[in-house]
Amino acid sequence: MDASVRARHTEALRRELDWLEAALDQRFRQHFAHESAPEPLPPAPALPAGSALAEVVAQYDLGECERLVLALAMAPHLRPAALDLFFVKNRDFDRGFSEFGGARASRHAGFLPTGETAAFLVAGDDLAERIATLELFDAQRAFARGGLVSLDGDVGGEPQLSGALLLSAEALQRLQTGVWHKPDYNAQFPAKRITTALAWDDLILAPEVMDELAMIQTWLQAGPALMDEWGIGKAVKPGYRCLFHGPPGTGKTLTATLLGQGAQADVYRIDLSMVVSKYIGETEKNLARVFDQAQSRRWILFFDEADALFGKRSATQSSNDRHANQEVAYLLQRVEDFPGVVILASNLRGNIDDAFSRRFQSMIYFPMPDATQRLRLWRSMLSQPGRLADDIDLVELAEQHELSGGAMVNVLRFAVLQANREGVTQFTRAHLLAGLTREMRKEGRTA
Repeated sequence: MDASVRARHTEALRRELDWLEAALDQRFRQHFAHESAPEPLPPAPALPAGSALAEVVAQYDLGECERLVLALAMAPHLRPAALDLFFVKNRDFDRGFSEFGGARASRHAGFLPTGETAAFLVAGDDLAERIATLELFDAQRAFARGGLVSLDGDVGGEPQLSGALLLSAEALQRLQTGVWHKPDYNAQFPAKRITTALAWDDLILAPEVMDELAMIQTWLQAGPALMDEWGIGKAVKPGYRCLFHGPPGTGKTLTATLLGQGAQADVYRIDLSMVVSKYIGETEKNLARVFDQAQSRRWILFFDEADALFGKRSATQSSNDRHANQEVAYLLQRVEDFPGVVILASNLRGNIDDAFSRRFQSMIYFPMPDATQRLRLWRSMLSQPGRLADDIDLVELAEQHELSGGAMVNVLRFAVLQANREGVTQFTRAHLLAGLTREMRKEGRTA
């Protein structure tokens, strides 16, 4: 990053944290002096133009209360000593003050703010302002829409404001560098960003399939704006939901990746092995982590082999059936409310619950390629004609052997390895036929 750009971001954060310290100092003086008519907190500072913080404030129209809470959430990461004031003890009870909230971490030596801390800072003893502070965390407000700050909801039966005040990793990254952090695949985020070096020219599909995909591309480019322009924005649910179904290897994953590439949107493939849990409520919690992070992003969520999560609901005959049906109902609600694009991929359309099917805007069948398409695929993959021996007839190969694009890639991978083992620099007919035989044997067929 350019030094001048970094300095601009840093200066904005410095001013905001200085303001936070001044506001805390005044709030503490008022609190312990028991002032009946406390002075208003210091006004928010002006921020350097072009700084990430200034852009976030403008983008989400953050007011002074929201800026103070955001600064409070930033403080443990950027200026932890600013919160040491909260360690003061109540001498009457030899413990901390309840109204300060907060928590101690297992490794971090400083004070970790909670919703109670935020309420103390911006509301003091004012009950109406305290209620307004809790409303800052509503799903429709800026913190949630921007994926900036949240309250840890895992508080059981304790007061809502006792939840930890959490600054998202993405927001922290953006405020420091101006760039949105892209979450990494881990136990807390069971999704992986997928990319491809291929382009649309490398995807060979039937014309009717490409026409359906053009509809999704139009939505990605201008869908919500078009709905508003034509006066039906209020009647149309947010987001776009698609089902890709068809045999394995026919291009479903590549298509999802290319849709994101064309729209300059990240595509995240959900890892079902880390999502589905036998423990009640865990599957929903794992999915919530992905949907919550994606809520304010232009991500495309891609559920491969979606049958495992979106399968048909069964008649309730046991607690396990009820649990499975609850998971499907939860998914239905999250997918329907998600404002971005969700793509489900399945080998068989009939495996998907009918409740989802009714809510898809696109249901696209990816068939096995015909002979003409197979010939185009062979030619596009074999981009170096000099690698082909004279005994190879691609036309014959395409006409006689029904394969998906994914299977063709496997055949060529095997042929390359076999040719290398033999010390030759060209594919021969024998190499390709050996690869074809292996691939068809995997599918229970003969070449």
